[in-house]
Amino acid sequence: MKNGGRYPLIGLPTLAIPGASPPRYGVNQAYVRALEAAGAAPVLIPPLDDGERVRAIYDRLDGMVLPGGSDVAPEEYREERIGELNKVDEQRDRLELELARWAIRDDLPTLGICRGQQVLNVALGGSLYQDLREQKATDLEHSHLHGRGRSGLIHAVRLDPESQLAQLIDETVIEVNSLHHQAVKEVAPTLRITGKSEDGVIEALEAPDHRFLISVQWHPEEITDLDWVQRLFSGFVKAASGS
Repeated sequence: MKNGGRYPLIGLPTLAIPGASPPRYGVNQAYVRALEAAGAAPVLIPPLDDGERVRAIYDRLDGMVLPGGSDVAPEEYREERIGELNKVDEQRDRLELELARWAIRDDLPTLGICRGQQVLNVALGGSLYQDLREQKATDLEHSHLHGRGRSGLIHAVRLDPESQLAQLIDETVIEVNSLHHQAVKEVAPTLRITGKSEDGVIEALEAPDHRFLISVQWHPEEITDLDWVQRLFSGFVKAASGS
């Protein structure tokens, strides 16, 4: 570990909380709790305008989690917005895309979750479905509209048995929660698909030439009572610790 401490430092980007007074930055506590339980020390990264200060935080990290959240601006993957579908945060996009590109270049262990998978794919040159239902990519409900809450297991994902993810969690078919209306469309050249739902939506990606660059479209931080989810976070933290 870079800092010689007991716990690997895992970067977790935050966002400006809309409408908060006074203005606040934040992130869902579930990410922090999942990393803490896996043996990491989470470091919350605010969306600073000064890139040198962001870099000063990044240089001390042992790993990175790119969390879920609002849509990535279509302009980042060279598309025009479809109607009024996209609610974007350009400041957050700039922060997370920059962090993702640094992490990819430096082979920093990285876990992308929901939006985080989309950020990694866009950072590496891929594209997204702006809205799965609107663009007729699936009839299966993947968003919060299924009414089952953040931890409800909604559909199955089949994993490539040879993938790092499947071998890490020791599963090839899993039931997952689902809280997204966007998904990966064109996969970035250096990523490979490692999991899909039954309707063909891409649910997991990884970069085989990296120590640990795995992303998932569901929200494992909300279902940490499952053994295979604990193995995912533990494996990520182990990679970040260099062991």
